[in-house]
Amino acid sequence: MSAAKTVKYRRLAVLAALAAASLSTAATAQAAPEQGAPSYQTWQSDVRKAIAPAIPWLSKRIGAGAEQGEDAGKPAIVLDIDNTSLETYYHPGQANKPVLSVAQWAHRHGMAVLFVTARTSSSSARQQLTDAGYPVDAICTRDHGESKDEGKERCREELTEDGYTITANIGNRATDFAGGYYEKGFKLPDYNGRLS
Repeated sequence: MSAAKTVKYRRLAVLAALAAASLSTAATAQAAPEQGAPSYQTWQSDVRKAIAPAIPWLSKRIGAGAEQGEDAGKPAIVLDIDNTSLETYYHPGQANKPVLSVAQWAHRHGMAVLFVTARTSSSSARQQLTDAGYPVDAICTRDHGESKDEGKERCREELTEDGYTITANIGNRATDFAGGYYEKGFKLPDYNGRLS
């Protein structure tokens, strides 16, 4: 074999090796979402499906309360913050638009928009939420030393004692729903804890 052909075959072998390495890297990059949280598009699609029944429920609930002349407290919705109201994992500080739509609808229809969070400080949360377009009537945070589910249950109990009727509770983790003090829950996906 001539020296020129040998060089040519070596170049082809190097190019083939580079192409294989490139394909391997691309495959790894595409597989990464399966190891962690799904793609943003998948998450948004799943959020829209989970939250779709919320406005029909709230509309029916408001209508039923008015027909029955209920005076059982101010109707309200409770929202979790991280990866529920805000796109914390994908776009920190930005509104999760399907949830924002529900909050704005509730606000327009005279319902209080309340937030219950595992965070231990409300000052930065309030600013983030208002910057993202949320109406904020109250925020209840977890006390130091409380577990997430204990803190969220306490918050909903206190809000109920303050005169709110929590008609809808929206969150993405089991801790958002433990302990009750709400009429109906709407659970967004957390992909078995991969999206906290």
